[in-house]
Amino acid sequence: MSKCGGQREFDEPIGTPDGTLLRALREAVAYLTKTVPKSERDMPAVTAAAEILTYAAERCIAWMFLARMATLKAIHRHEVRQFNPDAKEHHWGKRKLKRDQ
Repeated sequence: MSKCGGQREFDEPIGTPDGTLLRALREAVAYLTKTVPKSERDMPAVTAAAEILTYAAERCIAWMFLARMATLKAIHRHEVRQFNPDAKEHHWGKRKLKRDQ
C-alpha cells in the first residue's frame, strides 16, 4: 500500500535553487512557507501549489505529478523563459511529396 498524507514522496526529488532536495510533500510545503515572502503568498503560482500539495496529501490518487509541477512553478515563479534561437529547427512545412519532385 502506498503512503498517504505528507509522507508521500515525489517520483523524482525536486531540486531547489539553494541546492535543497525536496523528496516528500511535507518537505515541499515547509520549503515554500519558509522561502516565499508573505507579500508573494497570494501569487497564483504559490496558491495553486499550496492547493495541489494539499489535494495530493489528502487524496491517495494521481495528484503527485501535478503537485510536482505546481511546486516547480512556484519555486521558479520569477524566472522568465528565454527564447533560444539556436534550438533545433522543426521539420514542419518541409515535407516533400513525390508528386512535387
